[in-house]
Amino acid sequence: MKSDRLLSVLLLLQARGRVSERELAEELEVSQRTIHRDLEALSASRVPVVALRGSQGGWELAKGWRTQVPGLDEAELRALLMAQPRALGNSRLAAAAESALNKLMAAMPGNLQEQAIAMRERLHVDARGWRGTGEDLSMLATVQDAVARERKLTFEYTKANGESSLRTVDPLGLVAKGMSWYLVARDPKGMRTFRVSRMRAAAVQAAGFRRPARFDLASHWKKSVADFENQGKPLTVLIAATPGAARQLKEWCATRAASAGRHMLQQRFTEILEVEFESEQAARFFAMGFATGVEVLEPAPLRDWVQSEARSVAGLATTA
Repeated sequence: MKSDRLLSVLLLLQARGRVSERELAEELEVSQRTIHRDLEALSASRVPVVALRGSQGGWELAKGWRTQVPGLDEAELRALLMAQPRALGNSRLAAAAESALNKLMAAMPGNLQEQAIAMRERLHVDARGWRGTGEDLSMLATVQDAVARERKLTFEYTKANGESSLRTVDPLGLVAKGMSWYLVARDPKGMRTFRVSRMRAAAVQAAGFRRPARFDLASHWKKSVADFENQGKPLTVLIAATPGAARQLKEWCATRAASAGRHMLQQRFTEILEVEFESEQAARFFAMGFATGVEVLEPAPLRDWVQSEARSVAGLATTA
């Protein structure tokens, strides 16, 4: 309903400050045109919404203006209680969340309070997996503290293959996926994702960091998940190859002749091929394995990754 959406727009503005029409449209799953009409409707209703132009522009409420948040309805109460604090899987966080939920319940009207108590009596969350497969979230509170205060974070990290190393990162946000928690962070090599259960000895540093301009955690995670899922899907790559590399590609992969199109090629490349790889990981392996014998022309994300890796290798060779 439009009235519910208008209230959602108002509460988002109140909670987040300045928000673009695109962000509101994505959050509420409607068009930007619809959001623009909603904002005009709020303005016509004497809600002081202000439009700001420019690259950092958007909409915000006039300074100092707030609305009273309406009480929960039954559906909202049920949804809130289904996300019980015990689902956090960490005793300290669960205790803090339990305290907050109890304060919220104490402020409810009598009829909703009775419903809330009845609902909680009929729901139990066991955060531990079978045979001890639950996530170790002992580092979660420390990571959360670093994220909230925008302080650098140092920790020991163990990869899935058992390799361990000491990391220092700029922690940008936490993501809960199922019962697993992930830290999205920036290190000297770029954006990284770390599973919290693989961290040890996490420590918040005194030094702060500057958050990337217009970084959006939800958008970054959505793209990261899509990239990860695409790694297992077939990928067609446009490649410029030397005679030797072209011959080997034809022996090992499904290929067909193609044209360079808008790409400018170096003289050592004699053939342009469309090559079918079983996954993006396989394409990366072949591209790096052929070294200067090939150049990835398309898709752009794979080309950029190969170029970045090549620069890193060249930098290591220079400093060796």
